[in-house]
Amino acid sequence: MHPLHEYVAKQLAEKLKSKKVVVWYDARSEFAPFIDEARGGQRKSSEPVAISVAGIDTHLVEYAGSMFELRALVEPRVSGDTPESVLLYLPGCERDRHASVLMELEKAGTTWEPQLKQLAKNVLLQKYTLGTVDDLLPFDRRVTYEDLAIACSNASSMEPPSILKSIFHDAGDDDGLLAAWLVSDTRDADIEAKEATRELCKLVRSRLGLDLAEDGPLAKLRAVTLRYVLAGEFRSDLNCPPPACLDGVESPKTKAQGDALRELARRLRSDFADAYASLADRVEKELGLRNAKLPPGVLGAIDTFRFEERSLLTHCGELIANKKFDEALKLVGEREHSFWLDRDVGRKAQWEACRRMAELGSVATLVRAAVHKASGDANAWIEAYTAKDGWYRLDQAQRRLEAWVANLDEEPEERPLGVVRRAYEDTCHAMAEGFVRALVKAGWAASGGSLNQTRLWSEVVSERPKPVAYFLVDAMRFEMGVELAERLPKTSEISVRHALCTLPSITPVGMAALQPGASQSFSVVAQAGKLGASIEGAFLSDVTSRKKFAMSRVPKLVDMTLDELLTSQPSRLGKKLDGAQVVVVRSQEIDHAGEAGFASQARRVMDAVIDDIARAIRKLAAAGVEHAVVSADHGHLFFASDRDESMRTDAPGGDTVDLHRRCWIGRGGATPPGCVRVAASALGYASDLEFVFPTGAGVFKAGGDLAFHHGGPSLQELIVPVLSIRTKLRPSARPSAGPITATGLPEAITNRIFSVTLVFGEKQQMMLGATAMIVRPLLMSAGKQVGMVGMAIDAELDRATGCVKLEPNKPVTVAFLLSDESAASLRVVVQDPTTDADLYRSPADIPVRLGI
Repeated sequence: MHPLHEYVAKQLAEKLKSKKVVVWYDARSEFAPFIDEARGGQRKSSEPVAISVAGIDTHLVEYAGSMFELRALVEPRVSGDTPESVLLYLPGCERDRHASVLMELEKAGTTWEPQLKQLAKNVLLQKYTLGTVDDLLPFDRRVTYEDLAIACSNASSMEPPSILKSIFHDAGDDDGLLAAWLVSDTRDADIEAKEATRELCKLVRSRLGLDLAEDGPLAKLRAVTLRYVLAGEFRSDLNCPPPACLDGVESPKTKAQGDALRELARRLRSDFADAYASLADRVEKELGLRNAKLPPGVLGAIDTFRFEERSLLTHCGELIANKKFDEALKLVGEREHSFWLDRDVGRKAQWEACRRMAELGSVATLVRAAVHKASGDANAWIEAYTAKDGWYRLDQAQRRLEAWVANLDEEPEERPLGVVRRAYEDTCHAMAEGFVRALVKAGWAASGGSLNQTRLWSEVVSERPKPVAYFLVDAMRFEMGVELAERLPKTSEISVRHALCTLPSITPVGMAALQPGASQSFSVVAQAGKLGASIEGAFLSDVTSRKKFAMSRVPKLVDMTLDELLTSQPSRLGKKLDGAQVVVVRSQEIDHAGEAGFASQARRVMDAVIDDIARAIRKLAAAGVEHAVVSADHGHLFFASDRDESMRTDAPGGDTVDLHRRCWIGRGGATPPGCVRVAASALGYASDLEFVFPTGAGVFKAGGDLAFHHGGPSLQELIVPVLSIRTKLRPSARPSAGPITATGLPEAITNRIFSVTLVFGEKQQMMLGATAMIVRPLLMSAGKQVGMVGMAIDAELDRATGCVKLEPNKPVTVAFLLSDESAASLRVVVQDPTTDADLYRSPADIPVRLGI
């Protein structure tokens, strides 16, 4: 049989195979010759005839003037328990979609209403380009099945097979052929030598509606076609009249041509991304689009040219600067998968900065409005801050923004960044003033449903099954504890609550309040001019005295730093923990980083510490310590820059025992304006000390230029997280479906943000039904985490946990953020987020050479 018969038979066989019964309406009786071929000759009777269609056996029943007769002939063959395959052919009949006699048969099986010329075109396109096929099958020419059978036959003499298809034999289809020609001139010599220019011009005219001069040089034809395609896509995407610089470029004449033009532009980007970038830049320059006066709001959803992305990023910054935060977030969401951003991690990072700025601005607006309406009850303020969607989200959004900005080689536009930073600071100031007023009104006794920090050991730690790990994290804010809970394995049992710190919110006081016995006897006192806390008569002023005190009260206590825990080999850790009932893990990274004065580095370290604590909890669970409690001595305020002079206050003077940026401890002196004084006795301490705090977010003139402070009574400083955790880890196992590979590893780390491409199961025989895998890509150095993923291209990224979803055999580009500049070298590691098992580890250390 000829190719047309085979193609029609194949389409019909697929329907018979899936539905058993096919009702074929052939309104123009175009396929009668096909039926004769299938039947093996002319029709001799009205009875069903057994035929074979592309290997599928069926019974052919043909319409002869009566639908009822046709149904009567078919029903015996389809009414049994095992219906037979039946083809009902109705030449000259239009389908009645509302009252057909054959309705039941149509619903039990399926209907078919093919167009002969379209099926023939599909066959011919396997041999010829679209331009040639359109010449063979012009829209207004009446052709028969026999004509088309001859055209589709290998013996056809109507037109020689396509020369272009032989030149572009690897192109796949006409769009692939045109795209390959547009991006490269490597086959121009063949096109000229084989005289295929005419065929190429016919294809461009038929597919795109562009008339090219067949005697023109191929380089010029390519340039004209490329301008037509890219300018056409750009023009069709605009929400306004096109600029005058496009007047010299033709427009498609029909919708079909416009659709084809846009599809070809898409294919150029998807199949030839590297070439597209340079070609689009060239066309953008040729057309003078960079100088076109187009408002950013009229640019459509497709970034045909690079200038569109840059214009829109500027526009996004302007929206943020004008406090139109929701509009900015909408724009960022629409542009998240722009072609230009997926190719440039640096530009994508700038858009991510805009997203974080808009999120902070939006939350600040909501919180400021809520603060304005807040009541004078201190407990209500605490509840508003710690609720599930509470005000703490303001601090979380600010930390995430500032950590991101600290990683950028190029800081975002100054104006929008300044607007959201000011919005945050103003909101914090209003929160602090309102909360302090509420505390004063309540006589500084705002317990309510809050856990007092001094009761944490007796009511939480001592009640946990043993062994239990007790994490004492210096300066961990409540919002950081909430994020820590999100980064722990989903299989963990986690409870998050808050505790109210003791005042002043400084390390010697807060860390002492977390010790055993603090619930029974706790006071803030001074001895020999040194500030500390007294518990059961013991004076605790530093880490050494606190360690000695805890070990004297708690049998089988093991004390270690977070760094010691993370860098310990499992065998050594097991020996150290053998028989331990309480494992105290101390972390000072947040406070040390903040107090050091290097704000950018501190921002990066703070994010990494959250992951380090999560890893430490999982590591202890693997060593048999399933239960853990995590809390902090105090929180902190961390602004983008130091307080200006208007926010600096002279110290009270008098007998000064200790002076911090947010608190004065001593006796006597004068209370400065904008400050509040409280006696130690009013806080329940057996002491004659007095404390003075700024009522807002200001600081004392205590030296230094830090933006990081604590010691005062703001919500951020006073409210700390309390996490009770049980983590049971599954045995570590590598996935059986296929390994993870990484490409694009840098020879050296010269920027804080760099990208790597990950593939799950590449070049492997994946198991049938293999599903996506959730992984956590990290940067590791000497057993510590020094970076995490900040962005992912072509994959889902959980920003809270840093986990990425990898689909089988699909490349995913992830952008890493280096958080610890002190690392001399690192490795890219991909872990199972549940077990911490390594699924991939780069084969060698990658040196860190920032600034080179």
